[in-house]
Amino acid sequence: MTGPETIHASCVVVGEAGLLIRGPSGAGKSSLVREILFRAGRTGRFCRLVSDDRTRLAAQHGRLVASPVEPLSGCLEVRGVGIVRSPFEPAAVVRLVIDLSEDPERYPGDRDGRVELCGVMVPRLCGRAGASSADIAIARLSGVCDTVVTL
Repeated sequence: MTGPETIHASCVVVGEAGLLIRGPSGAGKSSLVREILFRAGRTGRFCRLVSDDRTRLAAQHGRLVASPVEPLSGCLEVRGVGIVRSPFEPAAVVRLVIDLSEDPERYPGDRDGRVELCGVMVPRLCGRAGASSADIAIARLSGVCDTVVTL
């Protein structure tokens, strides 16, 4: 098991599922976060920013947990406007990772469908930088839950 780490990524929670968005500067992470917040909110689903630009990841009880990095808590970049304040959650269990890149594989292999972060395997999607992926991300999160059995 590896320790906590801080990465260049954004995170949003939809329902109870955290969505971690990774990619290089200018790939559209903040724009995708805003689009997900808008679309999920329009359907009445709970959705909230967790972090933008820098995200702290840690493994906790076999789950990958994302949280904001101080002093960026509640800050969201809006290109052409600057940094705006936004309601945020202090943490989320990451259920899906979206990796944004300039040239993602057209037909990714099975091994591309998961990624290990902090020793925890998480489902993964690859998307094109700058493309609208909000509908795909929200649909993929539908029905994602954490089953806990108490004996």
